[in-house]
Amino acid sequence: MWYSHWFLVVDVIRSTAMALSASSAFRLLHGIFAVYKPPGMKWKSVRDTIEIKLLQELNSLQQPPPRQKILFLPQSNESSSATELTKVVTSVPVLADHKLVKGPSYTYMKIGAGHRLDIKSSGVFVLGIGSGNKLLTDMYEQHYTKDYTVSGMFGKATDDFSDEGKVIEKTTYKHITRDRLERVLAMIQGANQKALLIHSHVDLKSQEAYEMAVKGKLRPMMKSPPLVLGLRCIEFNPPNFSLEIRCMHETQQYLRKLIHEIGLELRSSAVCTKVRRIRDGPFTLDCALTHGHWDLQSVTNAIKDCKPIATEIFKDDLENGDEDLEGNEGRNIVT
Repeated sequence: MWYSHWFLVVDVIRSTAMALSASSAFRLLHGIFAVYKPPGMKWKSVRDTIEIKLLQELNSLQQPPPRQKILFLPQSNESSSATELTKVVTSVPVLADHKLVKGPSYTYMKIGAGHRLDIKSSGVFVLGIGSGNKLLTDMYEQHYTKDYTVSGMFGKATDDFSDEGKVIEKTTYKHITRDRLERVLAMIQGANQKALLIHSHVDLKSQEAYEMAVKGKLRPMMKSPPLVLGLRCIEFNPPNFSLEIRCMHETQQYLRKLIHEIGLELRSSAVCTKVRRIRDGPFTLDCALTHGHWDLQSVTNAIKDCKPIATEIFKDDLENGDEDLEGNEGRNIVT
């Protein structure tokens, strides 16, 4: 019958239109963005919290209604003297499509993590969703530098170099001046600059090395020990002090140990009170989503805003002779 086909066409059109809100939102979740990891929270918890929140919001959006199927159901006709059975065309929902039967439409989302932060530290933490996971691999291969603000306190040493560890030593610190501290920082930075030249594997007398140094792109393109490329004091109020550190291939525990070693060089001791990442490659605090903005709309906007950064990462990848993004399907993805 022509009207049964008309009902089916209308249902298909209506189903497609209503599905766009959820499906189109899901299609936008492909890219790279940054969040602000608070101290005391594991990086895995940050990633999982965002994944759960995004899935919940996707499933709360208007979903396509159940498909309809046409049945010819018997119906009694009592208008005449004798009861007659006639068949009536009826549209009924497909029960397999009901949300109570099939469950939520979105149950998994691939979210990869960039350079990790340990539980005590905070700051810029880069994540990739869907195809954005490839860009995380590109970030690792580019060996970008990262900036931290690291705070310390003179006068004691602990077993884990942090102010929360077991105290193993107490020392005086009144002899420490800002000038003495800055001399120690200059010494450490000088030693690391020499290490950078060694691990960069370029001819130091070549034009290439000179141009890379001028552009600030002189860096190891393979794994190397932690390197401190910049080190300066931004606050000095004994026993407390704060440093701004530019580094690569570091861990947050390495930075805490660095504070401990600075204390030893100054004939005292020191513990680390805070580690905060303020930049990870092209990502800064300005583009990092705080905890209150880990939602679908904010993440979608952040991915859109970070497209120029993604283009920059892709461009750097090409300049270093890597294959294009389309050909990277077989690479391992960091998650």
